[in-house]
Amino acid sequence: MEKPKNDWLYEITPKRKFIDLNYKEIWDYRDLLILFVKRDIVTVYKQTILGPLWFFIQPLFTSVIFTLVFNNIANIPTGNVPPFLFNLAGITAWNYFNQSLTQTSSTFRSNAGIFGKVYFPRVIMPLKTVISGLFKFGIQLSILVIFYIYFLFQGYELQPNTNLFLFPIYVLMMALLGLGAGMTISSFTTKYRDLTVLVGFATSLLMYISAVPYPLSQVSEKIPELAWLVNYNPLAQIIEGFRYMLLDTGMFSWSGLFYTLVFSIGLFLIGLIVFNRTEKNFIDTV
Repeated sequence: MEKPKNDWLYEITPKRKFIDLNYKEIWDYRDLLILFVKRDIVTVYKQTILGPLWFFIQPLFTSVIFTLVFNNIANIPTGNVPPFLFNLAGITAWNYFNQSLTQTSSTFRSNAGIFGKVYFPRVIMPLKTVISGLFKFGIQLSILVIFYIYFLFQGYELQPNTNLFLFPIYVLMMALLGLGAGMTISSFTTKYRDLTVLVGFATSLLMYISAVPYPLSQVSEKIPELAWLVNYNPLAQIIEGFRYMLLDTGMFSWSGLFYTLVFSIGLFLIGLIVFNRTEKNFIDTV
């Protein structure tokens, strides 16, 4: 008599591939991913007084401070682009990367409770952070567009660059950089809690070597001996390219774009490998 076959829906095994994103399983859990994304969007500012207005307040106030300090006091030129608009463009790009990195970097520590009770693809948690961050990025991008139109009516000669078709690639690179760095840091924080404090401190310093409040040309002109530190920073290439697309100002090179794309994909793959190896036994160390 032939024995009935057991057709399992899922099989959880200790051994996995070296690089394993497991697209099929993530797709099977797409409803959970969508639920987490909605929760992030709704609950982040649910118990705050100003609520979603923080999406607007943070980039606007930061842009004002940068304009006063770097442009009015330090006299950093921004060409034909209004300094406020120049800073707002850089901050909009930086905020998306920063949110992706900081929130992803605490994945294991923040979700240890649910990870220890329920099985689902762990990579869903960093993915939902990057996807929900697109909502905030879209809002801040709309603010940038509003001020762009405002300055046009003020008589400034502004126009997007022909490289605007590269916009999705730049957003993808920001997501991959934040996701890769965040998953790597999250994996190490399961053993080394000090990294949690270091992330906040390091991202603050990283912003100033990523060409957020100044153009790349000023680095080569004023501190040429340290220009390599900024020029080889993939974030600086992204932010400079982001402003170049939208405001037609700054520097752009295809070699810089290719270097940044390769670096972003490489960092993402490294983060994925480390994340997959850590998720097997992190519950014993968290």
